[in-house]
Amino acid sequence: MNKFFGTGVAMVTPFQADGQVDFEGLRNLIESLISGGVEYLVALGTTGESATLSKDEKKKIFEFTAEVVNGRLPLIAGIAANNTYEVVESIKAFDTKSYEAILSASPYYNKPTQEGIYQHYKAIAEASPLPVILYNVPGRTGSNVNSETTVRLANDFKNIIGIKEASGNFDLFNQLLRDKPEDFLVISGDDAVTLPMIALGAVGVISVVGNALPKEFSDMVRLCLNGDYVSAQKAHLSIVEFTRLMFTEGNPAGVKAALKQLGVCGDAVRLPLVQVSEKTATAIAAEIKKIKQ
Repeated sequence: MNKFFGTGVAMVTPFQADGQVDFEGLRNLIESLISGGVEYLVALGTTGESATLSKDEKKKIFEFTAEVVNGRLPLIAGIAANNTYEVVESIKAFDTKSYEAILSASPYYNKPTQEGIYQHYKAIAEASPLPVILYNVPGRTGSNVNSETTVRLANDFKNIIGIKEASGNFDLFNQLLRDKPEDFLVISGDDAVTLPMIALGAVGVISVVGNALPKEFSDMVRLCLNGDYVSAQKAHLSIVEFTRLMFTEGNPAGVKAALKQLGVCGDAVRLPLVQVSEKTATAIAAEIKKIKQ
């Protein structure tokens, strides 16, 4: 199987109560994910609150993650911005030796045209020594990467190997999976629709929920990839409420609340994000108890 088939986890960045990066919490998280059986890890995606981290903090997190993982799982680096030049310069400065791909979200806030999105990723592909995975998440960026643009990029640049698709648009998924090159990877970027996306031809997920439930979620994904949708459906439905709660008051506040309940790391987030309410934290704790019983 391709190294990016199955469950990748977009790791949170644990923080101490004073807002500093909690490297011991990050170590605990990495060990939990490896022992939970996930296939690969993503450092500093949007779930990692990368927008709130300094360049120095990002560098230290990338280095620390690589050191702890020590080759046990493939690693993907999240490198994105709404300034194409900044992304290109960050990629050129990045120490690639322990990482196997770059995940780059489409530019946020600027709302570029499809041609602008194409030219943005063209510049990234030409600068990157690593394979590139596109990331379409219009709910966060304010613009959509349509299927025609994705297929154009996939055909034009051999180092653009896949897309994390989080648009929630099944019409787009259908067109993309119909028209893409055979070896181009479509990866779910939305935990709640991972099962139907794999049924259509996606190769797995880059998950938020997997931070807290690595075994449960990766087991479900493997059932899907093995074609056992009866068992996969049962596994999927057993965590539907937990998945909903992860996003009720925003990501990653929900999954950090779960990680705190599980004793992996604390639930601190950086402004403008805040921790979930006591009501939601209580509901998350109840779901964890139900799932783990």
